[in-house]
Amino acid sequence: MQKLYVILLILLVWSCSNKEKKEQQANELVIPVTVRMVGEIDGPNMISTSGTIEAVKSANLSTRIMGHVDKIHVRIGDKVTKGQLLLSINNMELSAKLAQVNAGIAEATAAYNNSEKDLKRFTALFNENSASQKELDDITANFNMAKARLEGARQMKNEVNAQFSYADIRAPFNGVVTNKFINPGDMANPGKPLLEVEAPGKYQVLTLVPESEITKIKQGMEVEVSLNSLNENVPGEVIEVSSSSKNTGGQYHVKVSLSETSAPILSGMYATVKFPIAGNNQSRATLIPLEAVVQKGQLSGVYTVSESNTALLRWLRLGRAYGDKVEVLSGLAADESFIISSNGKLYNGAKISIQ
Repeated sequence: MQKLYVILLILLVWSCSNKEKKEQQANELVIPVTVRMVGEIDGPNMISTSGTIEAVKSANLSTRIMGHVDKIHVRIGDKVTKGQLLLSINNMELSAKLAQVNAGIAEATAAYNNSEKDLKRFTALFNENSASQKELDDITANFNMAKARLEGARQMKNEVNAQFSYADIRAPFNGVVTNKFINPGDMANPGKPLLEVEAPGKYQVLTLVPESEITKIKQGMEVEVSLNSLNENVPGEVIEVSSSSKNTGGQYHVKVSLSETSAPILSGMYATVKFPIAGNNQSRATLIPLEAVVQKGQLSGVYTVSESNTALLRWLRLGRAYGDKVEVLSGLAADESFIISSNGKLYNGAKISIQ
């Protein structure tokens, strides 16, 4: 039994020694890396912002009356022509009101005809000195009131007929139904969007430019728009530049009109707008390749070389991206070096050799 204990003890010591040897070999592993120096250079001669594509001609259709939706005559994606019936709202209340108005018109017409006959009769009697001026004035006043009541009833009918146009929602222009906000049986309320119609073919990009850059954007400026999902570039022109950021949190709305293109553009696609900057507006900037940036959660950093020739992760504050490079706002100074690539997995304290 004692010999068995001795053998087990020897095996345990050998195992620990072997493990320590492997760990030491792992710690002594040197990772070949490639480094690059950071230098302060002229920033790119452009401002890059993100935006959303939308149709130049677009309308959200709503109504001015309240009522249940009877029927929707179109579906999303249907092509429509100007004046085509798109949606019907229950108009029983309007029909009842129209009947009341017609009855009022009939009553006012009868009163008007009767007062007109009285006026003619009393005018003839007055001319024959058979009626007094007072009687003629009273009849004339009755006639004018009857005439005004008839005109009021007719105008009320025009108002009801106008409301009927809001019960039948029609296409304002030739286009495509792009959205539906209500279903048959739902209650339509005044001002609530019911359908969206767009005229395809002409598109624009709506983007936000920070206040630090807005003074460099001018109306009529030619820009380049990158369609992210289509991987295509389309020329454009700045057509609107907002002068207020009151409701946009310090950023300014800029609208860019896209040139005609064969690309299958759709509303809602994301785009990147690149605004050119004049040479005297360029600033000094520190740029590093995006491939060198290490992401850990919401933190961004880059591996640098320590004095003891080990990898050291340094956290950075990054700015805007310019193609395959990103601007470093803080955390990495000019003339410092950083690791651009390695032949192994880097970590803090890893031994490295510069190639």
